[in-house]
Amino acid sequence: MAVKQWELRAAFAQRLSTMYGTEVPAYTTLVDVSHEVNRDLLAKDPEQAQRLGSIARVTAERHGAIRVGTPEELRQVGQIFAALGMHPVGFYDLREAAVSAVPVVSTAFRPIDEEELALNPFRVFTSLLTPADRRFFNADLQHRLENFLSRRSLFPAELISLAERAERDGELEQADAQRFLELAVRSFELSHEPVDRAWYAELERISSVAADIGGVTTTHINHLTPRVLDIDELYERMERRGITMIDDIQGPPRWDGPDVLLRQTSFRALAEPRRFREADGSVTEDSLRVRFGEVEARGIALTPQGRATYDELVAEVDRRRTETGHGRAEVAAKVWGQRFPRSEPELAREDLAYFTFTVNTAHDHATPPPTTLPELIDQGWVRAEPIVYEDFLPRSAAGIFQSNLAGDGSKDLTQQAADLDGEWMTGVLERTLHDPYDLYAHQRERSLESVRQELGTPVTGSC
Repeated sequence: MAVKQWELRAAFAQRLSTMYGTEVPAYTTLVDVSHEVNRDLLAKDPEQAQRLGSIARVTAERHGAIRVGTPEELRQVGQIFAALGMHPVGFYDLREAAVSAVPVVSTAFRPIDEEELALNPFRVFTSLLTPADRRFFNADLQHRLENFLSRRSLFPAELISLAERAERDGELEQADAQRFLELAVRSFELSHEPVDRAWYAELERISSVAADIGGVTTTHINHLTPRVLDIDELYERMERRGITMIDDIQGPPRWDGPDVLLRQTSFRALAEPRRFREADGSVTEDSLRVRFGEVEARGIALTPQGRATYDELVAEVDRRRTETGHGRAEVAAKVWGQRFPRSEPELAREDLAYFTFTVNTAHDHATPPPTTLPELIDQGWVRAEPIVYEDFLPRSAAGIFQSNLAGDGSKDLTQQAADLDGEWMTGVLERTLHDPYDLYAHQRERSLESVRQELGTPVTGSC
């Protein structure tokens, strides 16, 4: 029996999680605590716990993160994920989002259809090293780094061939599916090959991220991320278990209003045993701090106007912290309480967040319906359901990376940045790079069209 793309995706996510839990045992603890928190919230308030997705989906949900070194490696990754029904969505420039040196640009591969997301929403945040960026790499180091990267092969030809077939046919036969999964998971395992200490150390002086990508001959899962319904509670429970978390929860603050966008945190990268090749050719045992376990809490997707408001609040929080010296959580909660809507209906009316709309069949339809969306909602003709934010925040991603770096590295701001953007990445991938806002807007518009047809009336106005 053939294995469909979404089944491949679900199986790959599960196998990857099992593998990563074996390699990084604290990740298994993170998953267990996430499940505990989710079960507790479900028992306390089932309706609210599942407001942004069923508990089955939330429990199964994961995103991973990987890093590659060359455009060709990124193209191959895109092919592997295309076999799983995952498409590149969004362009994230982490070079600009972090104070420390993070010389990568990123995209995320994920399902883009509502039905596919409901079946399995696995995502992989994928970063590409930027050796041509003179703020990080001089011409000599760029040349040596690109030569090093050109000599490695991350993915076997058999895996790429199976991936092409899965994308073309939308499925694989059982034996081929098992082989694909075996090769794909193996490609993201941590290698036991010795690391060239001098080469790794040279890159690490630029950036720990650069060393993790360009200082080794393979790639690996950098972190895996379960989804939790209360990230603040999880943070406290992990600390009580003796697992050191990073200092902050990235993203919107904890407050008493609607959850929006994405909140993330992680436990600190752990020292993992690694073998090193020394200058004299000998192999020694040491350790590296590279991989960690991240956890996320997802909220409502914001419109461009809503996102602009969010960015303004982030800047205001930074300014007030500098002026007052108060902690981030205290300042952020106060700023948000003053400036951000406290309810979903307010978010909808001000067109700050994305919702889908359905006709309320329990409503008395004896009178003609109004023709504006706000009136339809206010009078109970139509229900608004929040659309979950499926994507990422560059500042938060950079914050997680930065919190787990061995040092700040070096970044020469007098040098010219390499000009890289979404259009450039589209050319690298040779695939359409989807705009997240377009995907959310399309989902909203589809629901509105259904409302128009069911009520038999035009609907104007935005929400």
